[in-house]
Amino acid sequence: MTYTAGDVETEALAAPSTRAAELAPSTGAPRRNRVAEVLGPIVVFFVFLGIWYFLAEVVLPKQKRFLLPPPHRVISDGFLVWHQGNRGLKPILDSLALTARVALVGLVITIILGMGLATAMSMARWVERASWPYLVGLQAAPILALTPLISGLLGFGFTSRVLVVVLIAFFPVVNNTLFGLLSVDKSQHELFTLQGASRATRLWKLQYPAAMPSIFVGLRNAAGLAVIGAVVGDFYFRQGHPGIGAQIDVYRQRLYGPEMLTAIILSALFGLVVFIFFGWLGNKAVGKWHTTTRAS
Repeated sequence: MTYTAGDVETEALAAPSTRAAELAPSTGAPRRNRVAEVLGPIVVFFVFLGIWYFLAEVVLPKQKRFLLPPPHRVISDGFLVWHQGNRGLKPILDSLALTARVALVGLVITIILGMGLATAMSMARWVERASWPYLVGLQAAPILALTPLISGLLGFGFTSRVLVVVLIAFFPVVNNTLFGLLSVDKSQHELFTLQGASRATRLWKLQYPAAMPSIFVGLRNAAGLAVIGAVVGDFYFRQGHPGIGAQIDVYRQRLYGPEMLTAIILSALFGLVVFIFFGWLGNKAVGKWHTTTRAS
């Protein structure tokens, strides 16, 4: 069978459109993805409740079921009781408010100090080499072992709790910020060099914008650790108004299972809110120009 030039030209013109039609996603795929995005969290939530009920009503022996009350008891005795002595939702919310203030103040201080140190480390190699051993040691050090020293220096108040937050959340901010600042493409650095850009111009107009995705990853990690640090500080520094960590410990000692789980759930929700906030802020800051490999 022979082909004329017109046949070859017709096939060449038709090939791209045919190939595009083969690669084009079906119209039902986005709809299925949207349904999965909605149903996925709902299914996981009910699976979680099922496992909770199974552990509380089947696995645990009857004499130990006070350790893990079922979900309906947590709701009725924890969330739906406003105030009854030191039990109820109001004391838990008051304690959570103090813990939230400690976590947020500590997180702000951590971001300022961490990004400042990472910037200095990116601009001077000797600062990086001098700082890394202490940063790694700080990350690996058991913070609870340092709490007696912290209380001896600063007492048991608000400042000591904030310091615990800074110590726990500091490393991710420094590590991710430094990684982002040092990961700029070499050709872009060469372009700024050809233009005679100063070090400050290179930092603010090249390195920081390019490092934003990595920076916000560090901020999200630090946000979760800040909540953990505030709760850990509450467990040890108990003078004054108790934070949510001290409240959880009181409920544990008095075997108030529903109230203890209510406090734990609210602490986790607070950490989730802070994490989501930094994720939203990161999307607003870099979402329009940062590319991802995830298929739409």
